[in-house]
Amino acid sequence: MSKLLYLLASPLVDRSYSVAVADAFVDAYRAAHPNDTVVRKDLFTENLPTFDGFKLAAKYALLHGRTFTQEQKEAWRAVENAIQEFKSADKYVLAVPMWNFGIPYRLKQYFDLIVQPGLTFSFSPAEGYKGLVTGKPLLAVVARGGEYPAGSPAEKMDFQKPYLETILRFIGFTDLRWIVVEPTLAGGEEAAERKRAQAIEAARTLAAGF
Repeated sequence: MSKLLYLLASPLVDRSYSVAVADAFVDAYRAAHPNDTVVRKDLFTENLPTFDGFKLAAKYALLHGRTFTQEQKEAWRAVENAIQEFKSADKYVLAVPMWNFGIPYRLKQYFDLIVQPGLTFSFSPAEGYKGLVTGKPLLAVVARGGEYPAGSPAEKMDFQKPYLETILRFIGFTDLRWIVVEPTLAGGEEAAERKRAQAIEAARTLAAGF
């Protein structure tokens, strides 16, 4: 039995293209894998720990090989708990809209919380940086109001998909799968609905073998 962690990074939920497609994937996944567990985590309603104060001091103590103070130790426990929850999953699906050419701030806060030395990545002079979250597939459903095809002038404005790929590969993911829903605004409502329907069909097909 496997555990699928479903991370929602859109506050719209009912009106979100990325969530609609990811929900279709999860529904099809449940049907294809009835014995698996799905954990849904809405990053806009979760009380995510802030990464500041004693947590930040604890990170630098860790980086420099210093012993935690009691305050740092207690603060770092919240970081470890969040990372343990993340790493306990066997598979992942993310629903991510584009905001100002990048990702929503709550997803960035989540990454700032879980991307930590010794827990999701390591470093050594011999190997350099090495991701520690390995051997697990991840589907990222990304939605954008415009279109950012490879080789187009708009491609250089896409800081959503390249950032996600960079940070996820940094912590160890190699089996990354993508469903891109675009344009959800620029082409008009009819084109957006057609793109969503195509993406939902692709998501349902992908779920069976995920």
